[in-house]
This record gives sequence, C-alpha cells and structure tokens, in this order.
Amino acid sequence: MNITEIYQPNWLLVVFTLPSTKASERVQIWRKLQKIGAVPFRNAGYLLPDTPDNRERFEWLATTIRGFDGEASILQIQSIDDMPLAKLKEFFREARAAEYAALLQEIQQQAAKLSSKNTHTARLRRKLEEIVKIDFFESPAHTAVEQALADLENSGPKVDDTASTKALKSDYLNRVWVTRPRPGIDRVSSAWLISRFIDPQATFAFETKAPAKPDVHPFDMYGDAGFGHRGEQCTFETLCEAFQVTDSRVAFIAQAVHDADLEDDKFGRTEGHTMNQILKGWAIGNVPDAELLQRGIDLVEGLYNSLPIEEQPA
Repeated sequence: MNITEIYQPNWLLVVFTLPSTKASERVQIWRKLQKIGAVPFRNAGYLLPDTPDNRERFEWLATTIRGFDGEASILQIQSIDDMPLAKLKEFFREARAAEYAALLQEIQQQAAKLSSKNTHTARLRRKLEEIVKIDFFESPAHTAVEQALADLENSGPKVDDTASTKALKSDYLNRVWVTRPRPGIDRVSSAWLISRFIDPQATFAFETKAPAKPDVHPFDMYGDAGFGHRGEQCTFETLCEAFQVTDSRVAFIAQAVHDADLEDDKFGRTEGHTMNQILKGWAIGNVPDAELLQRGIDLVEGLYNSLPIEEQPA
C-alpha cells in the first residue's frame, strides 16, 4: 500500500523488551518487523506510518511479544520535532532501496544464466511483490527492478521444472548443512526434510553465523544466507518449494510448522505447536544441540508416519 505525497501521515512506534533468555523469540520478532516493513528509529523502537493495516500489524506484534513474557507499547505520534516529514519518508525509502538492490542483484545473476536456459522468475516476482507491499513511500529503486524483472521474464525459453529440480538436487548431495544452535520447530523439521527428501547423506552442524564455504549450506540462519524465511514462508516451506517436494504428508507438516513457527495460525494446525513445546522442554533440560536436532527429526518422522498417505492440506 503506497502512501501518496499529499497524505501527511501520523506515525506508530512500537517499543518493547524481551527477557534475555528469549533469544529465539527475539529472532521471531525481528523477522516479523522486517516482514511488515518497520524501520528502526534511533534506539527507541520501530516505526511505521499510522494506517489501519499497520495498527493491526503492531497490535498482533505486541500480543506476540507479551506472549513471550515481554513488554510492548504502541505509541501514536503526530510529528517528531527534529525530523521533518521528508526525512522520515527517506528512512523508509532507504530501507526499501536496500531490499530492491538485493533483488536486482538476484535478477541480474539470473539473467547471466540465460545461456543455460535457466529462466525461472516466479520466485523473483513474488519477492518483488512482497517489497512493493511495504514500500509505503514509493522508493525510486522500484522502477529499475520492475523493468529488469520484466526484461528477464520476456527473455529466453522456460525450462522444465522437473529437470531443473533434479539438477538442483544434484548440487546439494552429501553436504554439510549448517543452522543456528538450540534448534526449534522450523530448524528440526527442515533438517528432517533435508535428510528425508533432499540429501539422504546430509550431516548437520551449528554456527551462529553462516560460513562462506561452497560445500556448506546454511538454513534458517540470520539474514538471507542459504535457505530461510521468504515472505510469509517459514524455512521448511522454502525448502519444499525450492526442491519441489510435493508429498501430501509433507504438505500437512509444512502447515503445522508454519503455524508454530510464524505463530499466525494461518492453517489452524496444532501439531506443530505441540512439537515445539516438546522441543522447548528438551532445550530447558540442557539437551545438547546435536541430540536436540536428532530428537526433533525423530519427532517429525513419527508424525509423518502417523499420517494417512491420502492426507491433503485443508
């Protein structure tokens, strides 16, 4: 939703605190703030234009924070004395410009592969739509990205998805897959998916930052390294899409993991919440990372085997 130049917005500022023990919850909140387009305002909190949609987004965010035993307040601000409207708008444009620049780089990299007939663009189009949705003040960078993507979409023949997926899988066999310590529902289920459907000989390691090594594949790490959250998708869903995993029982698990990890109850599945509570209980008991991951993998495998083969997502 773009806010036109004639509109003089008020502002919403969310300020919050979380207990120091809530590291994974802090990551979840950060991801939600990124997703809704909020920008950090000095050290005070995160800012959005005051619209009905953004008020609802911050209200849901505050509810989530309080559910993590944190404190959250939403402030409505008419103006900021030392920061004119033009400068505030520029904050948002700069944030979107960085996202557009990253997407433009992806598009250019994809265009460079035209000689291999690799012209998949649906994922890039979805990423652009996600940025546009939170481009409240129409960053000038949008035009260049839109044109570059349109050029890519109109160039070269499309490839067969099945052949492309087989080629993709061949690049991800017998690898080390790295994720963050103290794995929760999205990370353990993603590890299960990797070992079950993508890389049967996968080995798993834990790092706080994604290592820059060609034979090491990050998943569910901070930032955009490797396979992670994409738009409204959790990492498990991203992997399913990237590797074309269409098993109906996996689709059921994807919904359960989404509901538990993003906490939006989009699909109304409770299984993921239950598994996540079990994982948290083991983590509290100081179960080592590798054992926690393996227990989680076994837990997901048990759910998978319990589902009827014909089970379809609602």
